[in-house]
Amino acid sequence: MAISITRRDLDAFGLRRAAVRSKDPDAARRMLALALVLDGHSRTEAAIACGMDRQTLRDWVHRYNIEGLSGLSDRHSAGPPSLLTAEQQQKVAQWVKDGPDFAEHGVVRWRRVDLAHQIKKEFDVVMAERSVGDMLRRLGFRRLSVRPQHPGQDASAQEAHKKTLPT
Repeated sequence: MAISITRRDLDAFGLRRAAVRSKDPDAARRMLALALVLDGHSRTEAAIACGMDRQTLRDWVHRYNIEGLSGLSDRHSAGPPSLLTAEQQQKVAQWVKDGPDFAEHGVVRWRRVDLAHQIKKEFDVVMAERSVGDMLRRLGFRRLSVRPQHPGQDASAQEAHKKTLPT
């Protein structure tokens, strides 16, 4: 037995107009399928015309009846919770701002793997390098690498060595 569309705030024309205005192409396709059903087409015809299975259309009818147009959009999960608390993340951000101490940390600049080791040592939380990079990006840090410079480099000697052509 087919599930009927019980929500009557939009007719077939209103659903088509909402589909045109929608920025989500998948939701627009679902609106057009519902409009075809309201026009009297069979569920199978409407589903095939909009590139879905009849059972899938039935599921979208249920969501539309309960939630309206917003129910026709995909739901995205927030993802897994963060391994570090907000205070711990701020402490890591402070580490990055201050830079490592060679005597204490054994490195001259922070890499993701070094931060992962420090996080394990300090908070007893195992984080992958990629997860550390994602956290740093969320904290507002960018991946910048300075150009290497020899410590004995002399700027005045470089200027004197430049080849200049007379104008």
